[in-house]
Amino acid sequence: MPVPPDPTTRHPMPGQPRVVLLKPLVTSPLIEVGEFTYYDDPEDATAFETRNVLYHYGPEKLVIGKFCALGTGVRFLMNGANHRMDGPSTFPFPTMGGAWADHFDLLTGLPNRGDTVVGHDVWCGHGATVLPGVRIGHGAIIGAGAVVTSDVPDYGIVGGNPARLLRTRYSDADIARLLAVAWWDWPTEHLTAHVRTLMSGSIEEVEAAAPRG
Repeated sequence: MPVPPDPTTRHPMPGQPRVVLLKPLVTSPLIEVGEFTYYDDPEDATAFETRNVLYHYGPEKLVIGKFCALGTGVRFLMNGANHRMDGPSTFPFPTMGGAWADHFDLLTGLPNRGDTVVGHDVWCGHGATVLPGVRIGHGAIIGAGAVVTSDVPDYGIVGGNPARLLRTRYSDADIARLLAVAWWDWPTEHLTAHVRTLMSGSIEEVEAAAPRG
């Protein structure tokens, strides 16, 4: 029986330290990553948690699904990036300490859009930026350099700054079928036997390959 790759391996590609699987790498309880989701960076891919998840000061979570491909420089801005905008200055004086810290109440109640959630099988292109509280659907593609300010539908393709929906990869009916088959939840051994179908087959073939019972 063919042996599937090990989802606990930090570097899944021999001789390519620039590629890391994120699930065995992250340590923060506020970051959840599914199996086989990877990040590619020639400088230090293992620093994803500190270099690519920014302003993560609050309780909100970053949740990334299984089988996602994150290109170099993909960044997730969290709610700690927000500043007050209702007064003359946006500068966060209390965070600088000293007597200014007496006014820390001015930083309470800032906008908080909640958790940032990325679905399964999402491809984020080089240098994409995802803003706080955004939800990206399963099977979506985020174009290189895109700045994602609002939710992305399942199997949507977005690009630009701010990112806009360019098209969806399938019709609504076919998207519903793909979501129903949920191949990312198949047992790894079963998935291994149907890699070619998942990468180049039709929806009908994927449905036919789904585990029974």
